[in-house]
Amino acid sequence: MDNEKLQDVSEETKNETPEEVQNQAELRNEDQPEVEEEESKGDVAAEQSQEEVKKETPSEEIKAEEEVEAPSAEEKAPPVEEKQEADTSAEENKAEASKTESEDSTEEKEEGDDHDEEEELDFEHADKEELVAKIREVKNEENIRSLDRVLKAIKPRFDELYEVSKNEALQKFVTDGNEADAFEYHGDELDKEFIALYGQLKAKRNKHYKDLENQKEDNLKKKERLLEQLREIVDGEESSESINSVRELQSEWKKVGPVPGAMNKTLWANYNALLDRYYDNRSIYFELKDLDRKKNMKLKEELCEKAEALAAMDDLKTAIIQLNDLHEEYKHIGPVPKENQEPLWQRFKAASDAIYAKRKEYFEHLKEEFEKNLVKKEALIKEVEAFTQFNSDRITEWNAKTKEILEIQKKWEAIGGVPREKAKATNKSFWNSFKAFFANKNQFFKELESKREENLEKKLELVEKAEAIKDSEEWNSTADKLKHLQAQWKDIGPVPEKVRNETYKKFKSACDHFFNRRRDQNKEQFKAYEENLKLKLQICDQLEEAVSGSEVDLDNLYDLVDNYTSIGFVPKNAIKKIRNRFDQVKKKILSCDAIHEDDRTDLRNHIEMGRLKNTPGGDRKIQRKEHSIKRKISSIENDISTWNTNMEFFADSATADKLKADMQEKIEKAENELEELKSQLAAISAQN
Repeated sequence: MDNEKLQDVSEETKNETPEEVQNQAELRNEDQPEVEEEESKGDVAAEQSQEEVKKETPSEEIKAEEEVEAPSAEEKAPPVEEKQEADTSAEENKAEASKTESEDSTEEKEEGDDHDEEEELDFEHADKEELVAKIREVKNEENIRSLDRVLKAIKPRFDELYEVSKNEALQKFVTDGNEADAFEYHGDELDKEFIALYGQLKAKRNKHYKDLENQKEDNLKKKERLLEQLREIVDGEESSESINSVRELQSEWKKVGPVPGAMNKTLWANYNALLDRYYDNRSIYFELKDLDRKKNMKLKEELCEKAEALAAMDDLKTAIIQLNDLHEEYKHIGPVPKENQEPLWQRFKAASDAIYAKRKEYFEHLKEEFEKNLVKKEALIKEVEAFTQFNSDRITEWNAKTKEILEIQKKWEAIGGVPREKAKATNKSFWNSFKAFFANKNQFFKELESKREENLEKKLELVEKAEAIKDSEEWNSTADKLKHLQAQWKDIGPVPEKVRNETYKKFKSACDHFFNRRRDQNKEQFKAYEENLKLKLQICDQLEEAVSGSEVDLDNLYDLVDNYTSIGFVPKNAIKKIRNRFDQVKKKILSCDAIHEDDRTDLRNHIEMGRLKNTPGGDRKIQRKEHSIKRKISSIENDISTWNTNMEFFADSATADKLKADMQEKIEKAENELEELKSQLAAISAQN
């Protein structure tokens, strides 16, 4: 069946183009069933495929030709054109390919036939000792096929003997009065040795065949890669050098070993089809070369006419530019027929020489202009020398100076040429000063970059500090710290540009993390503040109601005031509102006739101390207030004592009596104030 399929492929490809052969061969590869065949069968199929493909190979001899391009206008000798005959024909290359294919297909077959010369193996009547002796003998056998034959021949006889021994041991076990289900047979020492050696040799055999299959797969990949390279050459543009690439691929193809038998036919069909296409294309390539030379000759004749027409132009500068362009075109057009090459070149050269002669005459008149240009350039040299002394610590000033020197550079380039003997020294003077300025500028920016590195270290420290406190719940103090870090960040200065955004993002992320958390916290606090506001308003109403009757319960008043001061903060926009409301209530309480004057004083002090305690930093404020009251009490007591002492020294007289009265009034006021202060001090003590 396989022979019939191979014959069909051969008959079909005889009447098809090389392109169709390749395409159909590749399609047949896709239809190939994935069936693992015996190695010998695959080798035979590959050998049959080899013979069929040989019949398909056309024989066609191709000649290669190498060419030398025409020289440029500056070259003196005319170009030389040579031809080189191709030393390898299509038929020779295809024969080489067929030979390689045959070697691949027969390599494994020859290896597989080695066993025909080996002795016949017969273990039908061998005992265990003979089997173990034989397997010991082949333990170091390197010929895997011979080893495989021994293993396949010896195993059935060993299994037979093993079963006999097992049955005998079972009968003896039962005869001794044991239950058959409890029987376990482990074999004797010969059994164990045979089983161990057989397992090792079987693993060795399996590894060999696995490695062989892996090698075939690797070879398949190599040949597929070579086919792709050959296909690129065939599909690419033909050149005189492509034949060398094809020969190298053929050499590599021959060196690659056998592939899986199922893929051998398809690989060779593709390989030979591509070679057919290559040699067909190569023949067409050299025919097109001849047409190209004739076309090139026509193009070069047109260039000669254009070059001859330039002699009539008045604008010599434009004529020279166009002539240079014509030379560039002439050089790149390519070869022409050999017999026309030298006459064409001489014609083009004669037209060029006529223009060059006019240019020589023109340059004679340029000397005076060059002298004027020299004076202008020397003036610019003096200007640019001043830039070498420039120095500044500001980027804007360096950038401004850079613009100025670049403007001078534009003037320099616009002036034109100077006498040749002074051109080198003039250019050197200008460009040395020019480069010195930019060297100084580069040094400045290097130092600036160093400073930016220092700034980077400082900012990274700020990033670490910000990240260290970003999860803090001390909202006010942490916010102040972060704001302080942000102020430091602004004062530090720039960092290297490549890390500027990354560093800033880290710092900003840490700050945003904290402030977003605080904002979320404030939302919750705002709800609590709203509730506090409602409670305080309710207490204000209760306080008004408590002092509206003819009798007042002081204990209730104190409890309500304490409840009010203990509630906590209210929304910021309601602070003024609740404060005014409480002040109204306080006035009503302190002006209530039902409350004794002394009680009103104590109540007022209690209210003030309670309010003071619940303000931010209330404990510190109360402590300061306490110290202040104590100082005032001490001062007033001292004043009263001094005044009482002084009154004892007043003599009896109208004037003295008036002084005593004034002094006594002052003492009474001081004593009243002292009582008030002591009342406040008592209220503070009660708060503590």
